[in-house]
Amino acid sequence: MPLLKRNPFGHYLFLKKWLIRVFGVISHGRYRKFNNLQIEGSEVLRNLPDKNVLFISNHQTYFADVAAMFHVFNAALKGREDNIKNIGYIWNPKLNIYFVAAGETMRAGLLPKIFAYAGSVSIDRTWRADGKDVNRQVKNSDISNIGKALKDGWVITFPQGTTTPFKPIRRGTAHIIKTFKPVVVPIVIDGFRRSFDKKGLNIKKRNVLQSMVIKEPLQIDYENEEIAEIVTKIEFAIEQHPSFLKVLSPKEVEEYFAEEEELNKQRTFWNS
Repeated sequence: MPLLKRNPFGHYLFLKKWLIRVFGVISHGRYRKFNNLQIEGSEVLRNLPDKNVLFISNHQTYFADVAAMFHVFNAALKGREDNIKNIGYIWNPKLNIYFVAAGETMRAGLLPKIFAYAGSVSIDRTWRADGKDVNRQVKNSDISNIGKALKDGWVITFPQGTTTPFKPIRRGTAHIIKTFKPVVVPIVIDGFRRSFDKKGLNIKKRNVLQSMVIKEPLQIDYENEEIAEIVTKIEFAIEQHPSFLKVLSPKEVEEYFAEEEELNKQRTFWNS
C-alpha cells in the first residue's frame, strides 16, 4: 500500500491505521478488563463481502458502541471466535469501515474530530440541531457520502438517530437501503448504557455484562418492498419495535431509568 494512499474522503490510510491502532489499544480494556463483552455471530462477519455492507444497530452511547464494533469486526476477520482476546488483530485493521454520525457531534471538540478521521461519515440531522427540534430537508451530499462509503467498504449506522431506546426508526435508512442495495446486517447491543456515560468516554459502572449480537443479513426485496415495510423490518431486527417494551412492567421501566440516573452521578473517567 503506498504510504500516501487516501480513501474516497481524502483521509490518509496510513494515518487512519495508526489512529485505529492507538485508540484500539487504549479502549481494549473497556470491553475486556473493566467490563465483559459477550459476542455472538463472528462467523457472520467473516462471510460478508468486502464492500457494500450496511450494519444497522440500536444505539446506547455516542462513541463506545462504534469502538466496540471496530474491535469485534477486526477480531472476527482475524479468526477470533466470538471474542476480542489478544489485541494483535488491531495491528492491521480493516481500513474501509465507516460509521454514520451527526456532524455537530463529530465537530464538538478535538477528540471527536480525531474519531471522525478514523471513519466518520458525518451528516446533518434533519430533525435535531443544537439541542432543538428542527425540520429540514436531507442534504444530497449526505446521501452521496453514505453511498461513497458503501461503495468503498462497510458502513455502521444507527437508524434511530439517538441513544434513547425505542425511538422511531428514521425513514432515511430505508431510503439508503433501497437506493444502494447493500447487504444489511442487524446488530443488537446491550450493557453499554449501564457501563458508560452518554458520550461513551467515561466509565460509570464496572463489571457490567455487555453484549453484541451480530445477526444474519436481512432478506430484502429492494425493488418491491415499500419504505414502511423496510422500517418495520429494521425495528424488529434491532429489537426496537414497540412490542419489545411489553416484556417490561411499568415498575421495571421506572426502576430501570432510576438506576440510569443514579449511575450517571457515579461516573468515573474511563481510563482511571
